[in-house]
Amino acid sequence: MKFLIAIGSKEYSEPTLELGMRVAKAFNAGVTIVYVGEKISAFSTSEVQLAQENLENWELDRQGVDVLEWAYEYLINHDYITSSGDIEGFTGEKLVQIDDDRCEVYLEGNHTQEVGLILRNGDIIQQLRDEVKRGEFDVTIIGASKKRRMIHDLIQYIDSSIFVVKNYQREKHYKMLLAVNDAPNTKKAVKYGVRVAQSFDLYTTAVTISSTADFREDYKKASAWADKFLRRSGVEYETRLEHGKFTETMNAIATDNHIIVMGSSTKSPLVKFFKGSKPLKVCEECNCPALIVK
Repeated sequence: MKFLIAIGSKEYSEPTLELGMRVAKAFNAGVTIVYVGEKISAFSTSEVQLAQENLENWELDRQGVDVLEWAYEYLINHDYITSSGDIEGFTGEKLVQIDDDRCEVYLEGNHTQEVGLILRNGDIIQQLRDEVKRGEFDVTIIGASKKRRMIHDLIQYIDSSIFVVKNYQREKHYKMLLAVNDAPNTKKAVKYGVRVAQSFDLYTTAVTISSTADFREDYKKASAWADKFLRRSGVEYETRLEHGKFTETMNAIATDNHIIVMGSSTKSPLVKFFKGSKPLKVCEECNCPALIVK
């Protein structure tokens, strides 16, 4: 598997990087960490092209290099990578310019496959979408933007599963909350969630939510399948049948101490654009990390 972790600043991205790397380690996944900065001007672009082979001669570091330096130090300090004896830390000259708005460096991972550091410039939605397509990533991990529309657009337009690291606190004892129904992506979501629950030893609740007290047969079958799968996985768990509004019920169970895992909606992109979807609304309104599996 391949994970893409998007970071934005040294001040606010540590929870995203920490949880992202822990989950990647659970899957033994390849990891790429990307910073997207503002689009550089045409004048700056020409300077970059002239300096491709000698980035250390730039008078000023390109926006985001300091953030990647911070990410590199985090990886070293937490034993995700090992510093090469002939390299003193990480600096901008280690990045290789690939095109006008992208440069990269790849490092050998200790507990994951290789770890990439990527610097891109431009619109964040478009740049992340391009990076996901380019690298064929399975999961994109992002922080919880203060811009409500940002999460909506990232989930809508990025062609991978999306993990939103919202209000993550390393000292909190988390549990796993799985949304189970008859949607096509439910089984994949349950398998993702169980893998994380096994690695982090998380108590797991698989909940099936009906809008009425009368559960249709497909919902009962989905709950029974989840119960069987969880029993075989060896995690401590419970299954629940609840009736009520999906978003309100999920968030009432999750509070701030669960990691939510849901399958993505099967609604058409046009309907989701104007009306949203149940998983998207949960992700926007919850107070804890949430993964939407596509």
